[in-house]
Amino acid sequence: MTPWPRIFFSGILFAASAAGTPWSNAASQDLKKDRSAKAKDKLPVFQPPTVESMPDDAFGRVVKSGEQIFTNTRENARKYVGSALSCANCHLDAGRKADAGPLWAAYVSYPAVLGKDGHVSTFAERLQDCFRFSMNGKAPPLGDPVLVSLETYAFWLAQGAPVGENLSGRGFTKVKTPAKAPDYVRGGKVYAQQCVQCHGADGGGQTRAGKTVFPPLWGPRSFNWGAGMHEIQNAAGFIKANMPPGPGGTLTDQQAWDVAMFMNSHERPQDPRFTGSVAATRKKYHDTPNSMYGRVVNSHMLGSR
Repeated sequence: MTPWPRIFFSGILFAASAAGTPWSNAASQDLKKDRSAKAKDKLPVFQPPTVESMPDDAFGRVVKSGEQIFTNTRENARKYVGSALSCANCHLDAGRKADAGPLWAAYVSYPAVLGKDGHVSTFAERLQDCFRFSMNGKAPPLGDPVLVSLETYAFWLAQGAPVGENLSGRGFTKVKTPAKAPDYVRGGKVYAQQCVQCHGADGGGQTRAGKTVFPPLWGPRSFNWGAGMHEIQNAAGFIKANMPPGPGGTLTDQQAWDVAMFMNSHERPQDPRFTGSVAATRKKYHDTPNSMYGRVVNSHMLGSR
């Protein structure tokens, strides 16, 4: 008998009928209830293995290679990187830190459906998107040593993590929509008070001896308009939980949203899916309240440069 195909939706594994029978309303409601229950019933924060426990063998050498690519991406995967960023600039503590896009939580969340087209993306495909958008580069081909090393490192970090569960600390913190709409001017004041010392007045970050020590938040060396961090709610979640570095969690929800809006109201590299029209690109990929792409700020349409 032909096995039923398996489809992964938001951490729940289903068997779809071979005949392709559509879901009933009752099944759809059960799915929504299950999703809601999982969202409220997160597991304790997972503890990944320590650096000291990294195996000293052939497998461990690939794990180590993945860690080096992750923490120094431009130096170790140069031909695929077009920004001054490394993976670890957003996925903190070498992909270990909860609420900073931890790699261990991402690994056990794939394959998964992303976007509205119903495409089931593998973890390797997700990594390819990171290179295209967050690294403003090009995707390593499947099977490339860079991808294999990163997958192996993620697999090692995720040892013992339950597959398909809604792990605490996964992704970025969800920050409630503030009472006041995010504001560029207020965000600029927060930036001047809390961020400028590390990231610079021009948002360009800092380098020492040619190596990025504080990442650029906008401008030609930063992530492009296709990266998830360009959306205000994602940036606000990351900022709320992790910035300023060290204390973290010291900004109010309003401040996090305001400074995220300020950060994402500056020009950055073009979305690689751009085909000549900012309006068309916004309509297809960025038509949300939390994307500044295609909006006019200080008499400039973002995405038009």
